[in-house]
Amino acid sequence: MSGNIQLLSDTLAAARAEGRSALIAYLPAGFPTVDGGIEAIKAVFDGGADIVEVGLPHSDPVLDGPVIQTADDIALRGGVKIADVMRTVKEAHEATGKPVLVMTYWNPIDRYGVERFTAELAQAGGAGCILPDLPVQESALWREHAEKHGLATVFVVAPSSRDARLAEITAAGSGFVYAASLMGVTGTRESVGAQAQDLVERTRAAGGDLPVCVGLGVSNAKQAAEVAGFADGVIVGSAFVKRMLDAPDDKAGVEGVRELAAELAKGVRRQA
Repeated sequence: MSGNIQLLSDTLAAARAEGRSALIAYLPAGFPTVDGGIEAIKAVFDGGADIVEVGLPHSDPVLDGPVIQTADDIALRGGVKIADVMRTVKEAHEATGKPVLVMTYWNPIDRYGVERFTAELAQAGGAGCILPDLPVQESALWREHAEKHGLATVFVVAPSSRDARLAEITAAGSGFVYAASLMGVTGTRESVGAQAQDLVERTRAAGGDLPVCVGLGVSNAKQAAEVAGFADGVIVGSAFVKRMLDAPDDKAGVEGVRELAAELAKGVRRQA
């Protein structure tokens, strides 16, 4: 079975055709439970997200700030496994027909086996992977199997990335490019800043025609509208996780992320 890279590309193209950015949401698998996480993802789609990234909880994250680390810790203490991540992808995609990616550090895939991981992700209907700590120059094995199974390989660029590296990443990646809006870890910010727009422009100028989607710091409709003014996609993670963490119970958490998705969906449609 082939993965859903084409669905991912078509979804981003459809948003562009509507004159707007795509809304991309992030939630970790297994948080607050495996079943609860699946319901939260369905709610985010129902609220207006175009694409969802399912986080594979990791005990030693390098990109995730304290909010997502807290959720990952809950998921890991609950015993979440890669099989649960695959189930989350499968059930979320089957329920909505929309593209679902996995965001993961390289070590769990390396231990699990690249061929096994890509085959299972494709079987689950996944659209691809975001790999924040996999260097492009060490990614040939992954990209070979991802391409074979119809999965996108999304690399992360940062404001510190030099133009030559941006060119290398845009040539090697597929699906879209994840532009980290600022240096540091994930989390909500007061403003996303001019750094993000400059990074998007430099990434596009580096060559290739991959959409460039911006994450790290977006938490409300105003910020979503700001980023939508220059990016192909607006990625929101910590704000969704915080809604779940702050909710008095799981049901309220699901409603909270549905409401936030609706607010952000309006934001990407009224570009700043």
